[in-house]
Amino acid sequence: MSIAKVTEIIASSSKSFDDAVRVGIERAGRTLKNVQSAWVSEQKVTVSGKKISEYRVTMRVTFILKD
Repeated sequence: MSIAKVTEIIASSSKSFDDAVRVGIERAGRTLKNVQSAWVSEQKVTVSGKKISEYRVTMRVTFILKD
């Protein structure tokens, strides 16, 4: 039997929401072992002038704890 844990992370990108998710998963993978899935619970942007300057995502990342 496996035990899973969920942690919430926030990641950002100047390119897109997809890139922010990619950045967040890559960063989580450097710290957390056995990352299994992620659920994007929130998307936000920051605006500078009249343009989007940053895409932000809040994700819940699931990883399996060592047996």
